[in-house]
Amino acid sequence: MKTYNLDKISNVALVGHGNCGKTTFTEALLYITNVTNRMGKVEDGNTVSDFDKEEKDRKFSIGTSIIPVEYDNTKINFLDTPGYFDFVGEVKGSLRVANGAVIVVDASAGVEVGTEKAWKYLEQVGMPRLILLNKMDKENVKFDNVLEQLREKFGKKVVPFAVPLGEADKFNGYVEVIRKQALVLEGKVCVPTDDVPADILAKCEELRAVLMESVAETDEEMMSKFFDGVEFTDDEVHHGLKRAVLAGDIVPVIVGSAVKAVGANCLMNMINEYLPNAHDELEVTGLNENEDEEVRKIDPTDHMSAVVFKTIVDPFVGKITLFKVKSGTVKKDMEIYNVRNRETEKIGNVFFVRGKDQVEASEIVAGDIGATSKLQYFKTGDTMSVKSHPIIYPGIDFPKPCFFMAVHAKTKDADEKVGMGLHRLSEEDPTFIIERNVETKEQIIGGQGNMQLAVIASKLKNNFKVEIELTNPKVAYRETIKGKSDVQGKHKKQSGGAGQYGDVHVRFEPAKKEFEFVDEVVGGAVPRNYIPAVEKGLRDCLDKGVLAGCKVVNVKATLYDGSYHDVDSNEASFKMAAALAFKKGIMEAKPVLLEPIAKVEINIPDDYMGDIMGDMNKRRGKILGMEQQDDGTQKVLAEAPQAEMYTYAIDLRSMTQARGSFTMEFLRYDEMPPMMAEKVIANYKAKVEN
Repeated sequence: MKTYNLDKISNVALVGHGNCGKTTFTEALLYITNVTNRMGKVEDGNTVSDFDKEEKDRKFSIGTSIIPVEYDNTKINFLDTPGYFDFVGEVKGSLRVANGAVIVVDASAGVEVGTEKAWKYLEQVGMPRLILLNKMDKENVKFDNVLEQLREKFGKKVVPFAVPLGEADKFNGYVEVIRKQALVLEGKVCVPTDDVPADILAKCEELRAVLMESVAETDEEMMSKFFDGVEFTDDEVHHGLKRAVLAGDIVPVIVGSAVKAVGANCLMNMINEYLPNAHDELEVTGLNENEDEEVRKIDPTDHMSAVVFKTIVDPFVGKITLFKVKSGTVKKDMEIYNVRNRETEKIGNVFFVRGKDQVEASEIVAGDIGATSKLQYFKTGDTMSVKSHPIIYPGIDFPKPCFFMAVHAKTKDADEKVGMGLHRLSEEDPTFIIERNVETKEQIIGGQGNMQLAVIASKLKNNFKVEIELTNPKVAYRETIKGKSDVQGKHKKQSGGAGQYGDVHVRFEPAKKEFEFVDEVVGGAVPRNYIPAVEKGLRDCLDKGVLAGCKVVNVKATLYDGSYHDVDSNEASFKMAAALAFKKGIMEAKPVLLEPIAKVEINIPDDYMGDIMGDMNKRRGKILGMEQQDDGTQKVLAEAPQAEMYTYAIDLRSMTQARGSFTMEFLRYDEMPPMMAEKVIANYKAKVEN
């Protein structure tokens, strides 16, 4: 694959709802550009883009694939992103390096939730976009109806640049609105034709007039010409429309059918004509080592810098790092520097990727996307630069995990392999985390939903040969006291030889600190050298409370009296006495269970407000307030017990048709309602007895 100039390189993300045809359209693009001699099918598991075993088995995309296409002396790097919501991190990573985007819409389904989400992501980053109406060859597809739905949802800036020829299985081409040129399928490409129905030509004339008005609005001189009735030149039309698309004032709509390869040429022409190329970006801003702003030109001759936007972990090949070069040129054997961890290493071979295939390259220039393997010190979101001119760019704004499960190896000797496998997979997917809950002694993994965690479990089995079970995590309850007690703990043992004797009197009461020990012993009732043993004995008991074996907190213990034996007393005896006092004293001081409370922020459309509030009440949650957001949605602020929130990611998706999202973080511990506490205590006692 040859090296292209900046103005000949485009990086375009394909986004949209699951099953809208993004991957199949990449097959059409590869087919008509003669990279492949036949089109693969997702259902047959033979597409270039969906090469991972999980993708083949499940019949949908899980990770972003890079599909470079050479067309009309340009190179377009298509980033085929997953449509399934659990893998939104892949979309965010792709948008970090794309110049423009194509929202692929299933014309037979219209605007779906994934369409809305894709639009929202692009609005947030201000990215120019096109809309491709795919599956125009399906039954009952009405172009005007779908267009009206798009304009109703996203506004009048959604404008058709192509009109379909034929309906359902007779769909075989389109008319370009600007040129009023009709193209019909002949062989594997669309070729010009003069055979166009009069009503289609009339519609194109009407739509072209709307577009000319948009061109006029881009410039005062153009507006003057428009009112004077002067025809715009082809160059004026092209530049005016491109300015409007780049500014987000116009979102072109085109039509196609991936399985027929209709519209593939149109898509690439539209990308080359209207979406930004690498040269349009001009410059990029980052921070140097002193955290001062630094501007780099998107130029192959500037100092090298690149952003890592994806990592692929293969147990056989090793780690593959995908990056977009922001400035300069990345070459084989170059030394690269990571400002984040201050590590330097030598880059090995550099190559382009097309699906799973690696295409050798001598260099990767500014504006292009490339890859290298076996880097140790770089992870997704990091910046590559040279040590003499270090720079760091903003990372990738990945969503925080909101769905958590406990991991258990199916065999006892597999814990180490599970840990290693999970760590490797977390390098590949930054939206997935691993943590150890020291109180419940469970390993927890978190992600965006049950499908993502199921894929991780499957990858562990297939790639690392270790099987796990996923269960709901145990809740880290705690215990405390509400009252006071005054108890004696006496340990006395005489069974031949040296005996054991320890005797303490301890008062227990609530405290603000996690644990407070006070020594009020006078007159040597407990010798000074045994008092640390008493405190140690009490502290050792804090990990296992008297109600449900949970950690005990917010307790003050005051040692004020006791007795000892000249011969039989020792540190161990006083530790035992303290333990006896603890169990007795806590039980007499009105012990209660505490449960973790989470702070929850839920973002939803207004339509679902009633359902969300009702559901939160069922979860023993409290709605604290609501905030209207700029995009018309509502942010609901709430508090709820963590025990009630483990499946919330799935339930919220169901309640809002996947339009809702939420974040959750630990807030505090609150006393648990007695009836709920009784169930937890009963379950604990049943396990102990068994």
